[in-house]
Amino acid sequence: MFIVVVGVNHKTAPVEIREKFAFSTRDLVEAYGRLRSKTAIEGCAVLSTCNRSEIYVATTDVELGTQGIFEFLQENCGVALTENKDYLYRHVLYDAVKHLFRVAAGLDSMILGETQILGQVREAYEHACEYGATNNVLNTLFQQAISVGKKVRTETKIDQNAVSVSYAAVELARSFYGELQGKSVLVMGAGKMSQLAVKYLIANGVDTVFVTNRSYHRAVTLAEELGGKAVKLEALQDYMATADILISCTAAPVYVFHKKDVEDVLSKRDTPLLLIDIAVPRDIDPDVGTLPNAKLHDIDDLRMVIDHNLAERQQAAQKAEQLIEEEIDDFFKWLGSLFVVPTIVALREKAQAIKENELDRALRRLPRLTEKEKKIVGSLANSIINQLLHSPIINLKEYATTRQGHLYTETLQNLFDLEVPDEANRLNRQQLKPTSNGKRDGGN
Repeated sequence: MFIVVVGVNHKTAPVEIREKFAFSTRDLVEAYGRLRSKTAIEGCAVLSTCNRSEIYVATTDVELGTQGIFEFLQENCGVALTENKDYLYRHVLYDAVKHLFRVAAGLDSMILGETQILGQVREAYEHACEYGATNNVLNTLFQQAISVGKKVRTETKIDQNAVSVSYAAVELARSFYGELQGKSVLVMGAGKMSQLAVKYLIANGVDTVFVTNRSYHRAVTLAEELGGKAVKLEALQDYMATADILISCTAAPVYVFHKKDVEDVLSKRDTPLLLIDIAVPRDIDPDVGTLPNAKLHDIDDLRMVIDHNLAERQQAAQKAEQLIEEEIDDFFKWLGSLFVVPTIVALREKAQAIKENELDRALRRLPRLTEKEKKIVGSLANSIINQLLHSPIINLKEYATTRQGHLYTETLQNLFDLEVPDEANRLNRQQLKPTSNGKRDGGN
């Protein structure tokens, strides 16, 4: 059984190409029916997000399986592969397993270590199971990929450092105040960046939000969305006197907050004021940073936080790669052991059948042999078979624990023309049914 993935992502194709290969949830029933009908495909799963579309299959033949995926993409997505094939990538066996593990761990994402992709991998696997599209090999592959994604985030903390401007503002606020529970924020501007920053602050404990904007209507709209209160510009300084954090991000070409204005505000309060200016051009006069009880951060300060955190994520990614290599070894040990036992049984049964057939024919030609002599001949035949099979079986068991174990197993099956039951399909949904906690039944 071979694992093949064919896909397109943000690294290989622009959005106008990626959207051609996108799958919606409502398309999956028909899509899985078409994909499973392709020659040599025993199981499949579709992972489709805004940044990638990938088809994973377990196949008995790499080339036939790949051809089936290409045919499916052409039929299902209505694209001419002759024009778009250069945007696609294909990974087989070890590379396919490593690719999925890295995807689940957030190492192949546009933002290194992002968390959302793990949930998307889990959802893709659940849909594939729901439509009966997977087999035992893909069940184990995706369950282990989900486990790897969790393990990487738990052990490396790769997703704990902010790498967006909006979330970096939260880190600066936490570094200034410590805990943010009970704090209040006043946001100037109703754009996307300030909106995201406030949402992150709320998620981290800020419970009071004031919104002001040159267009009061937009302030009201954003305040309703955030569960806060809209503030008119003429009341701005009054609310600055009570807020703990000021975030400003407008499109104004000149300073919105001048040193004298902030100085007047500070004279009305006993506690420090944290000002975060994420606008370009800047909204807050940099001289504000010289005032006692005022702590000012601008976009460059946030960039420094991001650069530092990116470096932290890069270090975490190196550790994550090591964890993934260990998990890949475990997967291929399992995959090798899945095929080696029935192959050994089939090899012994075929050798035994040949021995018994040839021994019976030889004894019929030697009717005058005594019972003792017949036992000697039988023992000789048994000894020849056992010695002949000893090294292949021992070596096959050893190879089963390597990444190439299943390849040696399938090669042996082909060389001896063995009739081996499809163990992967037989075990499918019996020993390894997906469970609510994402683990395999009977194991971790």
